[in-house]
Amino acid sequence: MNNRNVYVLAKALIGLIFLVAGIRKIMYFAATAGYFAKLGMPMPEIVLSLTIALEIGGAILLVIGWQTRLVAMVLGVFTLAAAVLGHPFWAADAANYQNQLNHFLKNIAMVGGFLLLAIESGSQSRK
Repeated sequence: MNNRNVYVLAKALIGLIFLVAGIRKIMYFAATAGYFAKLGMPMPEIVLSLTIALEIGGAILLVIGWQTRLVAMVLGVFTLAAAVLGHPFWAADAANYQNQLNHFLKNIAMVGGFLLLAIESGSQSRK
């Protein structure tokens, strides 16, 4: 497999988690809005709608390669914010600590993947 194919596969795999997450948020809109409200987010239904648009739209744009560097940076910032706001393991009770820590670390690892995509997208556009 050449580098170009690996690059396309990486974008598809990273995009997949956002596509699935966005679709699941649509399917469980009320429950997710309730979770957002529990986290203290203002206007949880509006924030949720924007989140869904960003996740699904970002996934599609990432996969098709439209402005990959920009999309990777936006999704990276979003994912970092989601880690901090949505998975505060430091405030979790003992029963939820491990789950929240795992989600937090998954998001941080994904931010690393977005940084790599942002860097690589520049080198891909010069080839």
